[in-house]
Amino acid sequence: MVELDPIAEFREDHRKVRDGLLGLADALESKNIGKAGEILGELNNLLGPHFRFEEEALYPALRRFLGEYVDELLKEHDGAIEAAKELARLIGKGEIGDDEAKEAASKTRALLVHVSNCDGLAILAERLDAAEIQNLGRKFAEIRDEGIPLLDWAEKIRKKGS
Repeated sequence: MVELDPIAEFREDHRKVRDGLLGLADALESKNIGKAGEILGELNNLLGPHFRFEEEALYPALRRFLGEYVDELLKEHDGAIEAAKELARLIGKGEIGDDEAKEAASKTRALLVHVSNCDGLAILAERLDAAEIQNLGRKFAEIRDEGIPLLDWAEKIRKKGS
């Protein structure tokens, strides 16, 4: 297994998610369902390991700094997962109307707030000791190696109220 810098990887994931969400919103607004489906699939594959890493490793490690705010982050994940399910259903219809497209694009852009807030956790993660960061790196690598997409992870593995 490759050693990785979990903080750098965490931040790079957020850049990919940011760009993916912006591209998805644009595709939805232009009613390009094929492109929207492609981007949603990429986000599903990226966010499965990312959310799992956050919930199973990073958030518990940061709880000593953030206390109950971690519970808010978990609720934001609930919302993001529901949004992904809703988008998958919408895109699965094969075509969408103008109002649906605008609403879906708006909801997609709203997810950027979590991405931005979550990226700020990296500055707190830097305060963990070297052994904790190394353990986070190992856990992140293990989770990525499993490669379970977001919606599969949420349905089959995720512990509600993690």
